[in-house]
Amino acid sequence: MCSSGLPYKFPPISFRMAFLITYLIDSDAADDVIEAIRVEQTIEFPYKLVPKWIQDEIVGKVESIVEISKSKTKVSISYNDGIAGGELTQFLNLLFGNISLFQGVQIVDIKFPESFLNKLKGPRFGVSGLRKQLGIENRPMLMTALKPMGLSSKELANMATTLVEGGIDIIKDDHSLANQPWALWKDRVEQVADAINSANSKFNRNAVYAPSLNRPTEEFFDGARFAKKVGCGALLLLPGICGYDAMRAIADDDSVALPVIGHPALIGTYVMNPNHGFSHAITFGILMRLSGADISIFPNHGGRFSFTLEECKSVVASCLSGLGNIKKASPALAGGMKIERAPEMVSDFGRDITILIGGALHDGDLLSNSLRLREVVQTL
Repeated sequence: MCSSGLPYKFPPISFRMAFLITYLIDSDAADDVIEAIRVEQTIEFPYKLVPKWIQDEIVGKVESIVEISKSKTKVSISYNDGIAGGELTQFLNLLFGNISLFQGVQIVDIKFPESFLNKLKGPRFGVSGLRKQLGIENRPMLMTALKPMGLSSKELANMATTLVEGGIDIIKDDHSLANQPWALWKDRVEQVADAINSANSKFNRNAVYAPSLNRPTEEFFDGARFAKKVGCGALLLLPGICGYDAMRAIADDDSVALPVIGHPALIGTYVMNPNHGFSHAITFGILMRLSGADISIFPNHGGRFSFTLEECKSVVASCLSGLGNIKKASPALAGGMKIERAPEMVSDFGRDITILIGGALHDGDLLSNSLRLREVVQTL
């Protein structure tokens, strides 16, 4: 115990590195909700019953309150950087633990202390590393998915060979391909990896295969190492299902050392209620990068899903903006995209994106459509 009588000696909050989390809340209950947030997200204990040093140093501090409309108030609360313990799991708890059970709370911005970011590795490769591995200097990366579910491992492997010949850079499993009886996981992964590596040699390509690591927890890490062993060049992970920290552990694992592609299955629940959850930028940008995703897949506007152009631009900026030592992730725009939209996507979002086109490549001749997509992006 230090001489002041406190278990730890903290500098004043204004001089200490801290998380600064900004919330949008309903104005009609703002005072009660603000007090609840700063207590629930830290001590979850009656404020008046804790020692003063805990009140001063552990409970969140309200830094600003701005009424932005008659119905919405924006509040920023700072939190001692020690609360997260330098770990992603506790940071997620701090971010949206008990308050995920409140109504009308949305997190719209996060500022991080460098002390926290320095303890995370983030994407192993990032945009520049992906470009080097795939042999791409300036154009967007091209991705597609092996589908539909129901094809055999051999049929999917044959499809992959055609996609390599057509110039697709990243060939991933559809996220729903798991261990179904018509294409068992290990059998499919080995056959497709062999097909892609053989096609790379035959057609002078650098394509990589990313199997979906949608495996039971007890098979998760062994599955990643099996994929590496049989020649896969990347991994597709679903952090909403396996967990953000499980994805981080795979990204950090030197025995795996493969690019990680983050898929949005299940995490759409964070953004679909406009009054609750996280902003699009935090969900598909910040959290994916902190968890080690080199590529973050999300729906582009004008496709099968309801995202707006502005929301998509916020995700792209979040993937590519500065974030301490954390590398940039390539935003992968998906969700019913067509070849004809490739120039528009580059115009809207730049060249560090990944263009993900799935079913549209199969509307006609798969090889011809793949070659046409490759030609389109090379001339942009």
